[in-house]
Amino acid sequence: MAVTLNERGYARARELIEQGRYVLDGRDAWSEHQPSTGEENEFIAAHGIGEYAKWHLGVDDEEPPERKGHYKFPYGDFDKVHRCGVLSAEVRAGQYKYTDIEQAAAHLHGMLEALRQVQSA
Repeated sequence: MAVTLNERGYARARELIEQGRYVLDGRDAWSEHQPSTGEENEFIAAHGIGEYAKWHLGVDDEEPPERKGHYKFPYGDFDKVHRCGVLSAEVRAGQYKYTDIEQAAAHLHGMLEALRQVQSA
């Protein structure tokens, strides 16, 4: 299985953060904030698999691009980037040695931490 960085998803995450579309939630909140299977299916039905792809930092070349399984490491709720989703992606990518995804998630994490510091100042 070759899982690599989804450049479109990474660019979309950076763009959303720059637009102020993020949630500075707690590290362990992803299980509550991650979209459910039903929400994923509704999003795909309404917006297509191409838009769904932009909400993931990784792609798996062993799965066809028209299947949900092709997309790995989600980071948001189809509206905003979630800090907990970025942290989850960063940790899991590190565990599996997907360095490019881990580094991208670390960059997003850094962007969000800088915003957190500004808000708490």
